[in-house]
Amino acid sequence: MNKRIKILMVNFEFPPIGGGGGKTHLRLLEQFSHNENIEIDVLTSSPKPGLFEESFSNNIRIIKVGIHKKDLHRWTKIETIEWLWRAGKIYKLMINRINYDLAHAFFGFPTGWLCWRNGKKLSYIISLLGSDVPGDNPRFQLDYKILAPLFKSIWKNASILTACSNGLKDRAKRFFPNSDIKVITNGIDLTKFYPTDTNGSENVRLITTGRLSESKRIELLIEALSKMNSLATLKIVGSGSEEARLRNLAEKLEVTERIEFISRVEADQMPEFYRNSDIYVSATSTEGMSNSMLEAMASGLPIVTTEYEGASELVKENGIITKANSESIAKSIDSLIDNPSRIQSMSQVALKLAKQFTWQGVAESYLKIYKEFI
Repeated sequence: MNKRIKILMVNFEFPPIGGGGGKTHLRLLEQFSHNENIEIDVLTSSPKPGLFEESFSNNIRIIKVGIHKKDLHRWTKIETIEWLWRAGKIYKLMINRINYDLAHAFFGFPTGWLCWRNGKKLSYIISLLGSDVPGDNPRFQLDYKILAPLFKSIWKNASILTACSNGLKDRAKRFFPNSDIKVITNGIDLTKFYPTDTNGSENVRLITTGRLSESKRIELLIEALSKMNSLATLKIVGSGSEEARLRNLAEKLEVTERIEFISRVEADQMPEFYRNSDIYVSATSTEGMSNSMLEAMASGLPIVTTEYEGASELVKENGIITKANSESIAKSIDSLIDNPSRIQSMSQVALKLAKQFTWQGVAESYLKIYKEFI
């Protein structure tokens, strides 16, 4: 009889808080919820003060440490410190009372700091997911410089490091060359995300999704819209600190009638947004592995994205990787609009590529690591 594995998972973000990292964690739990050979406790955050416990399934429970959260999509330094302080106490209590086999931290920082502080009591693995790896994200440049020694210590003392893409692994190796990093990609639920059978609208419908942050560079998409030859429309799905500035830019460039700002959308509504679009566009400067891009691919959408580390892992014959300026983005989108057969061809390739990324496969990869470690 196989020993039941007991894991303490830790993540400072979990839906509704955060973005792709929290969603990845949620999908992984959904897979493990059917596995009787694993028992999981999740320590995460809540947007209101207090300590909350939820039953996710018979073998998974979630403990949420509440803080005074102002924005679900953006963490301030004060909020991060508050969560680390409160969650740190709960983490210690949990590992002293329960005999876990290992801890699994989602994000090297801030989450990994809790595991590192208690590494002598409980060994840990870390999933690197994007902004927790020093790179070009403009918001965190000072943090990367100040915290670099701490990051390296947290990584060095981890039993296993994983990255969600080869591009992120390469970035991590540049930061910490001696690290041994395994790649476990994100997945996609093909039962929820699939193409539509209906015809599109008269004008090509563009869509971009995600937090409205500096690293997403949505302004380049708005500027590109004003320079395109066609009268394409753009849906911007998501909210964030950049929204007011982006709305002002759209008004200045006189493209407000062609842009629809849609705030945060519940996960179960997203498939319909993709099915009512024709091309997925992105101007991101940095990614781990884009869940949104995977969702768009599974929905049969061609991709137009700017260059970033690891872009070629998802965008091959199913899209265009272009320079990070509005002129190049506009020309790339126009080149697809002028060639409908190319859009159709890219759509077929997108579907084929998306089938390679399954959450079942992701869960099996992590389970293999757990078993090898134990």
